[in-house]
Amino acid sequence: MRVRWVEVDMQQIVFNGHYLMYFDTAVTDYWRQLAMPYAQTMHQLGGDLYVKKASVEYHASAEMDDFLQVCMRCDRLGNSSMTFVGAIFRGDELIITSELVYVYADPVAKMSQPIPAPLRDMLEGYERGEDMVQVHLGSWRDFRNLASPLRTEVFVHEQKVPAELEWDHEDDTALHAVALNRMGLCLATGRLLQHAPGVARIGRMAVQKQMRGSDLGQRVLQALMNAAKDRGDTQVVLHAQCSAEGFYRRAGFVPQGAVFEEAGIAHIEMQRSL
Repeated sequence: MRVRWVEVDMQQIVFNGHYLMYFDTAVTDYWRQLAMPYAQTMHQLGGDLYVKKASVEYHASAEMDDFLQVCMRCDRLGNSSMTFVGAIFRGDELIITSELVYVYADPVAKMSQPIPAPLRDMLEGYERGEDMVQVHLGSWRDFRNLASPLRTEVFVHEQKVPAELEWDHEDDTALHAVALNRMGLCLATGRLLQHAPGVARIGRMAVQKQMRGSDLGQRVLQALMNAAKDRGDTQVVLHAQCSAEGFYRRAGFVPQGAVFEEAGIAHIEMQRSL
């Protein structure tokens, strides 16, 4: 992250308290790397994490417009507590270190309780370098119960697409992809249709809000393109929301034609060869 003007004090260096905000931001991204929507997961587990200790050691000072790398890892898992250690670098220079201790507790009684096995599994697996998500392909019958809540959340509730436009008969014949985390939560989805002989069409690409900026959308897109290529298609087309054009460009798609409106949202057709 880059140091903003508002974070610098009268000494022209970052105010000491802001470093805790930097580390807290890193913890939020740590949950994202675990493919773990924090609030939803904690509600599912029936507990929450509370800070017991937050310490910061200052080795040097950051200044306005410095570009900082904020690093975080889970260093220790106890029975009910977990310790994160963090470090902030300016280039190769270590400027700040920290230790954050969280306690897992009942959110009503405010009493500590053992870290649930699914949460422990995610933390330990991630620190071992394991994949936190699996992408699966299958029919609408296989994945309707997983994909439809996410599509409802993203398209109907968030983007205000009328429900009657979101659901169509093509779901029944499409090949669907879902990205599931270790707790079986669907975090991303998309579908593959036959547009014309040799031409595939990808659509209904959705990623849960907290997971955007991760690689989940790219992984679902790649899985669908691989499936299209395996069945003999040589080209894939899609209708991209204009706000997502950059995402598809990075995946090798190029726009064709003019911008048009679909379900009240600006779109552009894009295509790429397989």
